[in-house]
Formats: sequence, C-alpha cells, structure tokens
Amino acid sequence: MHPHHILLGLLLLVSMHSPASRCCATTADHHTLTAGQMVDKLVSSNGKFALGFFASGSSATTSKSSSAHNTSTTPNWYLGIWFNKIPDFTPVWIANRDDPITDPHDLKLQISRDGNLVVLDHTVAAATPVWSTNITNAASKNSNNNTIPVAVLTDNGNLVIQHALDSDPSQQVWWQSFDYPTDVFLPGSKLGRNKVTGLNRVFVSKKNRINPGHGSYCVGVDSSFDQGIILSQCSSSVVYWASGTFSQQNVDPSDTGLTMYNHVNNNQEQYYIYSTPNDESLSIYTLVEISGQIKAHVWNESLQRWHQFYTQPMDPCSVQAACGPFTICTNINANLSCDCMKGFSVKSPEEWDLEDRVGGCTRNNPLDCTTDKFLPAPGVTLAYHPITTQVMPNATGCAQACSNDCSCTAYSYTSTGCSIWRGELLNTASSTTAGDILYLRLAAKDYLEILREKKSGTSFGVVTAASIAGSAGTILVIILVILFIVWRRNQEYGLPSSNTQDCVGIRTFRYSYLRDATKKFSERIGGGGFGSVYKGFLSDSATTIAVKRLDGAQQGENQFRAEVSSIGLIQHINLVKLIGFCCKNDQKLLVYEHMSNGSLDVHLFNSNDIVLDWSRRYQIAIGVARGLSYLHEGCRECIIHCDIKPENVLLDTSFVPKIADFGLATIVGRDFSRVLTTFRGTVGYLAPEWISGEAITQKVDVYSFGMVLLEIISGRRNSPKVYTSESYHTSYFPMQATSMLHGGDVDSLVDPRLCGEFNSEEAIRVCKVAFWCIQDNEYDRPTMGELVRALEGLHELDMPPMPRQLAVIKKC
Repeated sequence: MHPHHILLGLLLLVSMHSPASRCCATTADHHTLTAGQMVDKLVSSNGKFALGFFASGSSATTSKSSSAHNTSTTPNWYLGIWFNKIPDFTPVWIANRDDPITDPHDLKLQISRDGNLVVLDHTVAAATPVWSTNITNAASKNSNNNTIPVAVLTDNGNLVIQHALDSDPSQQVWWQSFDYPTDVFLPGSKLGRNKVTGLNRVFVSKKNRINPGHGSYCVGVDSSFDQGIILSQCSSSVVYWASGTFSQQNVDPSDTGLTMYNHVNNNQEQYYIYSTPNDESLSIYTLVEISGQIKAHVWNESLQRWHQFYTQPMDPCSVQAACGPFTICTNINANLSCDCMKGFSVKSPEEWDLEDRVGGCTRNNPLDCTTDKFLPAPGVTLAYHPITTQVMPNATGCAQACSNDCSCTAYSYTSTGCSIWRGELLNTASSTTAGDILYLRLAAKDYLEILREKKSGTSFGVVTAASIAGSAGTILVIILVILFIVWRRNQEYGLPSSNTQDCVGIRTFRYSYLRDATKKFSERIGGGGFGSVYKGFLSDSATTIAVKRLDGAQQGENQFRAEVSSIGLIQHINLVKLIGFCCKNDQKLLVYEHMSNGSLDVHLFNSNDIVLDWSRRYQIAIGVARGLSYLHEGCRECIIHCDIKPENVLLDTSFVPKIADFGLATIVGRDFSRVLTTFRGTVGYLAPEWISGEAITQKVDVYSFGMVLLEIISGRRNSPKVYTSESYHTSYFPMQATSMLHGGDVDSLVDPRLCGEFNSEEAIRVCKVAFWCIQDNEYDRPTMGELVRALEGLHELDMPPMPRQLAVIKKC
C-alpha cells in the first residue's frame, strides 16, 4: 500500500455503548436551534446524525430519555454526536470528553444571549451553564441586531454556530465541532492546522473503553508537511508512524472505492480531508484506537455491523509504549496483546481490563543490588533506546557491566555490542524470527519462584506467541535451511527445526526410509490430481502415517512448497498434522498423520458406509469452521486454503475433522487485503468473484465452506453430474435448499438417512450460516470467526437473503 494512502485509516471510536444508548427528544426532531428555543436533541436534516446526551460508565450506557438509575453505579454524562440510524451506538464527537456531567437532572441545549451554545441544567438555581462553546468574540458578533445566531447539525455530522442572515457563507461560521475533534475523523472534516489563527486540529485517542477523555495517542500533520499524517505519543511527541507526503489526489488508501481524499497546503491552511461517494446510505468513520492504531470502518447494512477495512500501523507493537513498561507485546492478526514480563504483575488491573495498557507492569518484589539475578528472555525484539551500547569482547563482560550498575534493569549482548537499559523497559515485543535474548534484572525471590515454576513444568522466560507463523519470506528460508540439513547430515529421519517454534517436531526423511515404511508404496488409500496417498508405518513407533507422493516435476515442486510453507508451520486440532517430508531430486513426499475414518465425502455420499448421525455432523461443521478461522485469523499471515470440499476434510478415530490438502493454499500478508491468483479450486465450491478473475480474499474459503455445510446437512452433492437445462434446474441443490429454508421446510433439507433424528434448532442454524456464506457479494459474507460463534449458538443470525445467482436460476 502506498505510504500516502492513509487518510481513511485515521481515527475511529470503538463502539463503547449499547444500541439502547439513544437520546430521544421530548419534542419533534430539530436540526437547527435558534435563540429562545430549548431542546435536548438535534438531528441532521438527512436524519444521519444526532446531537444529544448520553451516559458512559462501568455498568452501562444510558440515554437521557431512559432511566439512569437502573445501573449499579452513577454514570458520567456527555454531550455528543452519533450515527442516528445505526443500532450499534457509535459516538463520533464529544463536547465535554474530559469534563463529564456527574449528576444531571434536566439538561437542555440553548443559544445564550452572547451567541454561545450552552448546556443548562434547569433544576439548578440560575441555570448555570455546565458546558459552553466559549466563543470568545461571540458577544461582539451578536451585538449587531441584524444577526441571529443559530446552531445547526449538518448532514455530515458537523455542529455549527453561525450567522443565520449572513449572505457570505465564508463569514457564517462562528464555531464548529470539526475544529475541535475528539478521536473520530469523519468525511468532510479537516486534519491539520490554520496557519493564520494557529488552530491545530489533532485527533486524540480516548482514555479507555468507558472513559472518552484524552488518551495517550495523537494523530495530526507535521509542521513541515514532509511526513504527511503522523501518529505520535501525545505526551512525548514521539512519532512512531507516518504516512509520507501525498503525491497524488483522490486516492482510496484501502483500494475499496469507498473514499476520495485530498491535501491542501497554502498560505492560510495545511490539512488533509476526505470524502465518500455521493451515497447517502453509506456510513464511514475512522478513529485512533486506545492502543494507538488508526482503523476505518464502514457500516454493513445487511449484517447490521461495522466492517473494519483499514488499519495502520499493521503491527500494533510498533506503537510507542502501547503495552506500557516491563511488558511483552505480541501482534495477533494486527491486534494488540500485552503480557507482563516474568517477575512482574499488572500495575492497574482495572485500567488493564478497560484496554488502557500504558501503565504497564510493576515488579512483584523490589530489587536488592547485591542479590539480584538476571533472567534470560529469549526470542524478543529488544526494548527501545538502551542507555549505552558498548563494544565488548564477550557476553560475560556485558553481564558484569550491568551487574555492577545497580540502576541497570536489563542488558543484551548481540553482534552490535553490549546494550544496557536503566529504568523502565518499553516496546519489548515477541519476535517473529529467532529474535534476541534480553537479560532482565529480577529480585532473587522472583528469580527463584520462576525456577520453581520451570521445574514444575510451567513455561520459562517469555512465551513468543507471535511466532506461530512467519512471513512468506521467512517460510522460504526455513524450507531452504531444512533442505540443507537433509543434504548435509543425510540422516535416516530428520531433525526438529529450531528456526521457529511451530516447526518443532517436523522431521526430514530419506526416500529409502519412506519407501520401506509404505512397503514400496503398495497400499494406496487416496489420490487426486496432485498424485497419490499411501499408508505406512514409522519403524521407530507404531505410528500410522499417510504419505502423499506428488507427481510431476514442476507440479510436485509447487505442491511441496505450498504445503510445507502453510500447514508445515502451524498446528491446530482441526488441521491435519504434517509429521515430515522428503525432497530428493524429483521425489517430493509429504508425511501426515493417518486419519482412520478417511475423508468426509465417503461418509456423506457413499451409501455403503456408516451414516453420520446429526451430532457428529454438527460437530464436524463447527470443527471445520474453527480450523478455517485459525487459518484466516489465528496465524500471523492469513492462509487461504483455496480448495475446501468434503474430500479435503479428514476424520480421525473420534470423527474429529481435520482440514487437509494445502497444495493450493495461498499466504496473504496482513498488509494486503487480497491476492491475485490463478483460477484453481474445484467446480461447485468456487466463489463468484474468483470465477470472474478478481483478486481473492479469505472469503472464497467462506463461500466453499457454505457449500460444504449444505452437503453436510443434506448428504448429497451440491452440483449435479449432468448439466442439461432440465437436470440443472431440478438438481442444483442450493437452489432447492434456499427455497425450503425461506419456506420454513427445513426438515426436507436434512439427509433422509437420519430418519428425522436431528436437532431442528441446530439444523436451522447451520442452514442460515450456509446461506450467509454463499452470498454473491463477498462483503455480505461473515468472517470465519463470526461463523464459529454463530454455529456455537453465541451469535444469532438473521434470515439470509436469497443469493442473486440462485434467484436467477429459480426464475429460469
């Protein structure tokens, strides 16, 4: 992505309130407030935005028109603007973010005599304003009898105080909320400064999940305009991310076509601004998160939820002090995860639970210079800004230098020399590669306690959770290193890989060993376009294996690299386990755990096999969903399987499903939203956008999963074998299924071999999930994580619309 393409990914307010958090005016909705009027709510003329009062606290969020006394604690009240028609209550501007109203009674908005917009509590004597726009020269402007001040909530969410009778629009505005932003950047608002007045529009993150007050991170424009949009730590002005200067205009940073934006730099102003297509129904907002990331969202009307489509920086651990001192930061799918270092505990658990992690962690026991010990924390990227970096002959000298300095809190000896830290450690993170070793100074009591945990089997040092999978480049390096080990050591069967945590246990085999293990490849148990699969046994154990022998020199090479670089680096209960491999000249073999119950298609479509009961089918559906969710969202790089079908779902002795055959898998870096790949996969499971040649996302797997769900429910193939005009119309099962679902005839969908023995509620749930998966538009399909929650009954889905392609078939 071009470094300039940022503006849309700017500041967003995470929904901190419930859908019930609405202010309802006691009178008809107004979008303009004039002198003499009093209201508790303004609504823009297009109905898109509302201005009013809402409450935020530890118990609940409550609107002014509802009872605030049902909560266990007294909430704080705020004057704010939100999306009026969206049920997920999302404030976009807050007037009194740092000065909440703690004991309101009868709050009203009014234009005061001096032309300011004020908030009055009419139960208080003299109705003293509890908030005001504080326009310094409002009184002088209002002294002219020909001017009438009005407050207007515009159609783009800007609250404006202006001259109602002024003919010159440029002189109308006395004050506007767009000049005093909080943490949300709306289309039409400006990010930057007025060179004449000195006004600087900077967006600031909120304090925590329930406190919208000023937080730790700022988004603005650098004074020289050389860095473009910058993210910084407000207190220290440390810039940790910059967009770079714009080189072109009207750019969509997310390549979605949702935004168009521009930059202005002249004698009067210096700012960035963005707009959306002329679509009144489109709702977009961007925000700087509590954790210091920029995120952009668009409202998905069909799913009734916000869809996040842009994030910067992609690595949340690059945010300055995001996790606070003495923590380990981990990047989980571009989201922040913070853990205390060994020997430390969360400083403020209450703030930590509210997603405010800047306080970090504190020592369990104080240091004593004479008895302190140093604990190695391997596999990390080192903390920012060591006090000294000295050239020393060895690590012993580095350790001694830190030990002799009672103020030294940690040291590390690397190829660049000896680094020493004093005071707090900031921005220590889990490394996606081997990383460095940080030696952390601990009190002897904490050190001994950790040693006891180690002996009892508890993990020692820093757990590098982010090393679940490496980048595509790292994967290739790992493969080459492993192949070099095979060539160099020429072992009978291989060595554990030490390059990454996930490769531990993968073995390299000699061809002769696997030939003997499979009795010269005599027992073929499966196959396909890639080659054949043979059953075998490891000689050193009773382990049954399945050996995939890849055919064709180039095809075998491609399949080999794809499978090792994807499934070889990850482990999950619902993914088939790669035990090892062999690579000798044109011989490419992959060794997997053997699945005694074969593939799912045999049990669904073979009338001579055991009929899967409903309980097993339902658990298989959930298991496959969990496996795909892990591939899409649980790995450091998103892995798109590209060939989900019953033949590639294997069942173990307990019928636990395991996704197999990663020969077509595609790895997509988190910096990219989609990838252009050749037309592959299996007819009947291919998403429409892939067939049309578009770049794909993980939503192609979601589509295929939906088709597999229909086959699990019905026990029949989705696509007919004969494509005559008559048979296609009568045999294409998804078309029949959607008609049955919308007609309430779910019983007819279920495999008749079950003889009516199934859970109706679960069957309806699976049907809904299936048809949400096969929606024509990929943006209408849920993520696999959302589908897992839906299948588990944790999230209720609405009745899905009939996919357009099925509706067309039905009419034919």
